[in-house]
Amino acid sequence: MTLEEIVACDRAAQKMQTMSDAVEELLVAAQRQDCLTVGVYESAKLMNVDPDSVVLCLLAVDEEEEGDIALQIHFTLIQAFCCDNDINIARVSGMQRLAELLGEPADEGNEPRDLHCLLVTNPHTDSWKSQGLMAVANFCEESRGNNQWVPYIALQDR
Repeated sequence: MTLEEIVACDRAAQKMQTMSDAVEELLVAAQRQDCLTVGVYESAKLMNVDPDSVVLCLLAVDEEEEGDIALQIHFTLIQAFCCDNDINIARVSGMQRLAELLGEPADEGNEPRDLHCLLVTNPHTDSWKSQGLMAVANFCEESRGNNQWVPYIALQDR
């Protein structure tokens, strides 16, 4: 491996860590502001009723769920809808970290919420700004410029 390749790998790792931190900041802020919709079904309902309020869609799946055909069909339809409606979209991994961020119980007794689709909305009345939202939106735009229409962000376990 050459020095240039090592530097490029290091930059990519730093960029991924920065994006992971931005997504985490954004999700916590959105949840606090009641601007977060969680779940594939709930997200589909919101996008059908008020797509203009959605500013970001995150599709979350871990490696062991990549083979779930039904989930991939849902993702394909959601991605198409987001592209048609100019909604920023990204894929994320790290379902355990998502559950921690969103305050999901760790016990096995309760059925966990569906965290596969997360929508960040911008309320019509009181618009809020998040540095995380700006960073993720810029990352999505930059990725589209590189013909990566649905960028990938790996959330880091802590």
